[in-house]
Amino acid sequence: MLQIKNLNKSYGPNKALSQIDLDVPKGVIFGLLGPNGAGKTTLIRIINQIIEGDSGEIYLNNEVLNPSHISKIGYLPEERGLYKKMKVWDQLIYFARLKGLSHSEAKAKINYWLEKLEISSWKEKKIEDLSKGMAQKVQFISTVIHEPPLLILDEPFSGFDPVNAELIKNEILELKETGTTVILSTHRMESVELLCDQVAMINRSKKILDGTIRQVKKSFRPEVYCVTLGDLKQLIPQEWIAKEDEDNYTFTLPLSGKSPNELLSELMQYGEVKQFKEVVPTMEEIFIHQVKNNQNG
Repeated sequence: MLQIKNLNKSYGPNKALSQIDLDVPKGVIFGLLGPNGAGKTTLIRIINQIIEGDSGEIYLNNEVLNPSHISKIGYLPEERGLYKKMKVWDQLIYFARLKGLSHSEAKAKINYWLEKLEISSWKEKKIEDLSKGMAQKVQFISTVIHEPPLLILDEPFSGFDPVNAELIKNEILELKETGTTVILSTHRMESVELLCDQVAMINRSKKILDGTIRQVKKSFRPEVYCVTLGDLKQLIPQEWIAKEDEDNYTFTLPLSGKSPNELLSELMQYGEVKQFKEVVPTMEEIFIHQVKNNQNG
């Protein structure tokens, strides 16, 4: 769906993006990760043709990115942009018409989405009278109303309570099921774990990580296992630093060059193995590790 080759952008002497290469396949949810100031917002603005890169190439559906593609992208910015004095209905009609829908198409789609997000009773309310979460729902509808094949969501869960965050999460998954490609920029790593098929991380203007969630986690496996032993036949070594609970002993052990089966066989000599589970890092742990590791890069 989206291919970026050797993209560079500077603001004066400051590098915002340095030799960025990305491939976003069709029909996936692609996580764009990185700390504040990493370059994510600059990249998103270039894709949306709000600003231009200094050099590099961007292709959408194998075509060089051009103004005709704007109608094929839905963009939910982190800084929301609704007109506070307008009513919800008028606001959505305005955005839908801007995005090329006829008046009758706009009315039908707006009614569909208002009902879907359970906010039909708000249509005559002014934006300034809505809570932040309510306004977020209106902004989300304005982003997806024209059914763009590429959706860019920047912190889409900001301002939502857990119930409405779950609602929006399910809508994003449903859009993916219908073939929409989603670029998700967020600091909520639990959302990345739940939603994303692939991720890329940018830090200090450079891409420092790229791949499927499975590939990324696999590359950061520490080869450590969490073990619980019970019914001990002999005392376990003190250096295993086990936590005792009702005659069960839980601790972590590195493979240290052994295969998992070899380690398991060794453990069985000490007692009944009640748990033998590989310790897999979370995306949050990987995020923190990579950012810290690249501070001096």
